[in-house]
Amino acid sequence: MNELPEILKYTLPALLVLLAAIITLTIILRHEGKRRKAEILNNYKDTTLPLRLQAYERMVLFLERIAPESLVMRVARTDITSVQMQSELINAVRTEYEHNLAQQVYLSSRVWEMVKSARNNVIKLVNDSAAELKPGASGMSLNKKLLEKTMEGNISPVETAVEFLKKEARELF
Repeated sequence: MNELPEILKYTLPALLVLLAAIITLTIILRHEGKRRKAEILNNYKDTTLPLRLQAYERMVLFLERIAPESLVMRVARTDITSVQMQSELINAVRTEYEHNLAQQVYLSSRVWEMVKSARNNVIKLVNDSAAELKPGASGMSLNKKLLEKTMEGNISPVETAVEFLKKEARELF
């Protein structure tokens, strides 16, 4: 019977020290885990932020290149018919789009939908302009009609997407 108080005299302080050590280590490990997670997140941001900004830049460039004014200047040829010019213009838009397809990985879904919508609107504008011309019209007639239809509208088919891209890119900071 005398042994029990003697055993408790040594084991109780040891158990208290063990409990304090476990609690301390748990707190330290929890804080270390949070610190590592924050460090990984910061490294991730340092790596992906430049890539995301580059993707936004490339999409703005894409949209500017498919804007009807720019598109007509780049594709303009005097020796082809309106049907051939229509094909050239649409092909130029599709080629630009395909060249930038991988950028969607770094863009939000809303931005990507805006880009696709702008592309579709430009193609629709080209097709609508071509449909208003007489068969056998010149390619320059299509270019003129396309620019006229663009000027008629209050806003360019790509302007809304460019503004949305700029706004979202600013939010990255």
